[in-house]
Amino acid sequence: MGVDVAVTNLTKQFGKQLIWKGVSLTLPAGEISVMLGPSGTGKSVFLKALIGLIKPDEGSIVIEGTDIASCSEKELYEVRKLFGVLFQDGAMFGSMDLYDNVAFPLREHTKKSESEIRQIVMDKMELVGLAGAENKLPGEISGGMRKRAGLARALVLDPEILLIDEPDSGLDPVRTAYINQLFIDLNAQIDATFLIVTHDINSTRTVPDNIGLLYHKHLAMFGPREMLLSSTEPVVAQFLNAQRVGPIGMSEEKDADELAAEANLEMPPLPPIPPQLEPSDGRPRRGQRPPGEWLQQNGITPPPGSFESNMSLAPGANG
Repeated sequence: MGVDVAVTNLTKQFGKQLIWKGVSLTLPAGEISVMLGPSGTGKSVFLKALIGLIKPDEGSIVIEGTDIASCSEKELYEVRKLFGVLFQDGAMFGSMDLYDNVAFPLREHTKKSESEIRQIVMDKMELVGLAGAENKLPGEISGGMRKRAGLARALVLDPEILLIDEPDSGLDPVRTAYINQLFIDLNAQIDATFLIVTHDINSTRTVPDNIGLLYHKHLAMFGPREMLLSSTEPVVAQFLNAQRVGPIGMSEEKDADELAAEANLEMPPLPPIPPQLEPSDGRPRRGQRPPGEWLQQNGITPPPGSFESNMSLAPGANG
């Protein structure tokens, strides 16, 4: 079962370079959250802070009653056992086959016998669709398979929190769709708390229960998926809908001349909110909500065409 991650007033800078300031949010237990932001806004730094690889300058990160921003190394070691991490490229050991890569955390952090380790490794490899590939080397498989092997390794210690850094990086749209469905199915099966850093807007619109956006050295917004997908706040609407009109430019912020040139332009209308992906086997997920529920609770009419397959559940729908 996943656990809450409560982040309060988190601030980090390297030398004179401020990365972000005053970041506060709670990753709800057992739910899938996505963190977005233009390149260079410190999304990967945020992941490293969550697992204690980087110490923030201010603020707290409380997990199961322990503030990992200020705890001892011994306490941090114990809290880290709650985490599984999937790095961008899978971070496989090139000289080891996939079996030994996935088994590595079990051999390092547990006293399990090799027969127990084999059972766990084979179960996790089957879970991510890699049964039969255990003897292959990382250099012999595709990037998508390496990511799935990295995911199997992240799962072997049965983590309660799963951090995933740009899983779609280097993947074509079809394989991105497969890995998105895999995240949904895994979340339904293991009920862990997921945080995914991504640039992929389609994934962001269809996978998570919650969305956050880092921009201009702060957290612009964090909340339920429908809150951000229906937001007309300029930064959020521009980024989530991949528009050129808005405050974000090629160098993160547009200058005064660029903004003046857009003074008479209107933001394009919000596109329909798509249905959220559901587990392949139909089992319920903790974070799954009926389409349109958040909008209805907050009196917001969704963009036309939203939840087309579930229009009777959407606020403002006819019928």
